[in-house]
Amino acid sequence: MALFTTGEAVAVELPIARIPMRAAAFLLDVLTQLIIGFLLVLLVQALLEWQRADDAWQSAAGIACAAGTLIGYPAIFETLSGGRSLGKLAFGLRVVRSDGGPVDFRHAITRALSGLVDFWLLGTGLVAIVTSLCSPYARRVGDALAGTVVVHERSRVPFAALAASPPWLTGWARSLDLSGLPDDLALAVRRYLIRFPTLTPQAQDELGRTLVLTVCARLRVLPPNGYPPLHILGAVLSERQRRALPVPQYLVAPPVTFPQRVA
Repeated sequence: MALFTTGEAVAVELPIARIPMRAAAFLLDVLTQLIIGFLLVLLVQALLEWQRADDAWQSAAGIACAAGTLIGYPAIFETLSGGRSLGKLAFGLRVVRSDGGPVDFRHAITRALSGLVDFWLLGTGLVAIVTSLCSPYARRVGDALAGTVVVHERSRVPFAALAASPPWLTGWARSLDLSGLPDDLALAVRRYLIRFPTLTPQAQDELGRTLVLTVCARLRVLPPNGYPPLHILGAVLSERQRRALPVPQYLVAPPVTFPQRVA
């Protein structure tokens, strides 16, 4: 089991996918890749013969087919399906971020490129097996580089509600470009929001101001004047979660009453 802190600041435990299940999903993915690669080769070969291409074009086409099969297949499928290849879908597995959130193309392409080392470097998958055995969350090299974990899909991370955002900062938060906010910094903000009631007033203010300055520096914006760190960080985190995973309106948390703006 692994402990995740979701975007709405909820701590949950989920079962980690271990080597036997991941190996079975991988074998199904390999079979799928062989079929896709075979079809690609037939298609490209027919095009090359029609164009009467020389040996250099044939070599380049072979490399492109191999890259599309070994890298393109997992990257595209995990991006479009939210962390599930055909093999993972069949065995109820899913790739999630280390904070429990959904993966995007950056995570998927990192895992796909690292798969060349994990699975194909020695041709046996030995690197992936050894690193998974040494990791408490059964992470292979690609998971460690991408900041992801493979879990059982049948025990879903409960993205039931978004973190509440102060209504007077909603417009400001929606205007932000959140692509500059890294996962580790977002996780630090979530932990601050979780621990906020247990902190002393001085720690609440000092740690909150530090996080606000760091977050705004990464986003290249000035902090809104007159608002406490709790409101600013809550607005940023809520907007990040809203963009990452659209939630049906009936699942959104009810409005929360916030203290009035400070002078």
